[in-house]
Amino acid sequence: MKYIVAGHTAVTADEFIELALGTPPELWLGVDGESEVERAARLDAARDILVEEPELVDRVSRVAAEAIEVFAPELFNVVPLAPRAAARRRPVRKGAAA
Repeated sequence: MKYIVAGHTAVTADEFIELALGTPPELWLGVDGESEVERAARLDAARDILVEEPELVDRVSRVAAEAIEVFAPELFNVVPLAPRAAARRRPVRKGAAA
């Protein structure tokens, strides 16, 4: 399947994510085997990007929600939980271990 994002063609899912976000996913997720120094540098770069582009958080959230909607829509099926009855709660005794 071929995706076009902002006039650029993305062939793989990783290319699509990078084009949609404007940054490579590895910047946020890290890579296997990275050293502490590499991790610190990656996180510093990520912080700098968020300072320069505060709207990126909203863009990432939108892309994630769209991906869930396409690939796992059942995750959006929210079922309200029944409220707990006050009578079922264990009373807390003063001085007793929990």
